[in-house]
Amino acid sequence: MKNPTYVAELQNKLGAPSSETVESLRLLKAFLRLAPDQRGEIIELVERLAAEPPNGPSLS
Repeated sequence: MKNPTYVAELQNKLGAPSSETVESLRLLKAFLRLAPDQRGEIIELVERLAAEPPNGPSLS
């Protein structure tokens, strides 16, 4: 994807990605570089954090 014309054509067809999409792709790329056992640890951590209720003061 080094060809600027190709990238410009894709952007015209698809529109610019959101900042959330770009950040998600960066995180996915970093995740895929991890060793398989490290990936498992990250998945466990995220699942544990998602299951725990927040400990801080409520924002509402």
